[in-house]
Amino acid sequence: MYTNIKTDVALTIISQLIHQELRKPQQPSYTEALVSAIHIVFTNSIVKFGDTYWRQISGTGMGIAPAPPWATIFYALHEQHFIPKWSTHLIFYNRFINNIIGIWLPHPDMATDTSLWSTFCTDLQQWHGLEWTVSPLSTRCNFLDLALTLTPTGKIDTNLFEKSQNLYLYIPPGSAHPKGMIKGLIFGNALRIMRLCSHDNDVSTHLTNFKTQLLARGYPLSLLKPLFLQAIQHAKTFIRNQGRDHMTPPPLHNTSTKIFLHLEFHPEDPKPQAIHRLWQEYVSEPEGEPPLRDMCNSFKEKVNLDRLPIAYS
Repeated sequence: MYTNIKTDVALTIISQLIHQELRKPQQPSYTEALVSAIHIVFTNSIVKFGDTYWRQISGTGMGIAPAPPWATIFYALHEQHFIPKWSTHLIFYNRFINNIIGIWLPHPDMATDTSLWSTFCTDLQQWHGLEWTVSPLSTRCNFLDLALTLTPTGKIDTNLFEKSQNLYLYIPPGSAHPKGMIKGLIFGNALRIMRLCSHDNDVSTHLTNFKTQLLARGYPLSLLKPLFLQAIQHAKTFIRNQGRDHMTPPPLHNTSTKIFLHLEFHPEDPKPQAIHRLWQEYVSEPEGEPPLRDMCNSFKEKVNLDRLPIAYS
């Protein structure tokens, strides 16, 4: 999708959207700065190939940070016009960047339904040259990392979808990464498996396969076994409490008092404790100066930052 987005067209359409949205009351007045910024970013995508450098003149650079929201907004401007007219048959529709999933309610007459479906597929394509590959209507589909099945009772069963080419090349134990990396990997993937699989036997199969893949990468069973037991218990607790937690609405404004420091990990770098000490001594609470959390930004709002978690990559 990214490489097929016509840069000039997208810049024109999204710039118009920004001007339209930021004219509304209570919106910050940085419209021109934002429009200028997207023009700079999307007309100066530089690619290194060997010892040569190339400027991308068409399409969206796939590695740049604003590419996902850019692509999402670009096609959403088409969706907001053509999706509502299909509400009778398209009872569910969702898209994650360039992956679409929907539930189609068929017309009682098969010939009419075939014609309607064909027209809908044509409507998908009517946006500045973007082309979508549409799978046939079915009670089963794969969407992102999910395999979904619509059962005869109307229930949707879910399982993990994994590509056959996946080599599961997890970071090996000898790699220069923080010690907690393997714990985070196991806890995160165990929770993912237990949340996305409808049936316990699928959960068991995927957890066993995951452990086998880590063993193949060189991790000892003595390390993996207790981590898997902890991860499973943690996931059960999280899932059990999830419904209750979702009853609390998110705050209207960002109330976080932390800002992340992203660093590439190296075992000989200063320890996190040393970095935190310097942060507090020279930035957060410098001697004889007001603390950072009490200072104001250009919008006359308090900075309200006093924590610096370190995120290693």
